Amino acid sequence: MGDDLGDEWWKHEGNSDVSEAEEEIAEEKEPTEKPNTQTKTGKKRKSVTEKPAKAKKRKKSEQKECLVAQEEKKPNEDDKSTKPKKRRKKKKTITDVLASSEPKPGCPADLQNLVTQYFSDKRSVIELEELKLQDSCFLNSNDLTHSLSSYLKEICPKWAKIQKQHTEKSSVVLLIVCSSALRTIELIKQLTTFKGEAKVLKLFAKHIKVEEQVKLLQKGITHIGVGTPGRLSALIEKEGLNMQALRYLVLDWNWRDQKLRRMVDVPEVKVDFLKLLDTGILNGCKEGKVKIGLF
Repeated sequence: MGDDLGDEWWKHEGNSDVSEAEEEIAEEKEPTEKPNTQTKTGKKRKSVTEKPAKAKKRKKSEQKECLVAQEEKKPNEDDKSTKPKKRRKKKKTITDVLASSEPKPGCPADLQNLVTQYFSDKRSVIELEELKLQDSCFLNSNDLTHSLSSYLKEICPKWAKIQKQHTEKSSVVLLIVCSSALRTIELIKQLTTFKGEAKVLKLFAKHIKVEEQVKLLQKGITHIGVGTPGRLSALIEKEGLNMQALRYLVLDWNWRDQKLRRMVDVPEVKVDFLKLLDTGILNGCKEGKVKIGLF
């Protein structure tokens, strides 16, 4: 038998035994490896299920921290909200005081205090004394019952005669000072019952050049000038307007704009107005040539 089958049957028998042994080993290994895979998958599933729970806990903790932070910030925000209220009160004090208080007519003392306050740091003590005006330099002030025409009729009862006597060019007899161009036009309209045959010229900077106004003043005789302090000062500096014939200076003192500000309450207009007074008008008042009226 051994000779007929040859030597190879030994090899096959040995290989079959080896393969059977390997299969048995493989079968033994399979149950041991499967639980490992199951445990691994089980661990993975646990980790997957654990993550949302942790995320929820984190969200809850973050929400609690946000609520705590908001509660801590609330007093600070309230403090911030109160700060602007204080600032608003400070900003509103000017208009609030003017609105709450009853309008009072201007008086010579108001103008005198304004002049001394402005020139206090610009002039010496002796020069400040020279700026003080006597009561004789002022006309009767408006008691808030007059229109412009009725007020001018009261302070200039002989206007028709004064108007005829005025023959000098580049000058005016009556000068009305107000805060803006619009107010200038309003006042000129109110002069209809007073001016008579007198020529009135508007003297403000809006849409009108200084050179044009100088030519108008030189061309003919102007009796009444109505304008803003800035333009009037510019005309005086360029010698387009002469103050020698001036007899009446009327200040639009009591009128208030939409913000309840008077002419002297607007910083820019106030500075220009005081510069205008310093161009020789105050000296004319001391000499008795010019009278000041507060309308």
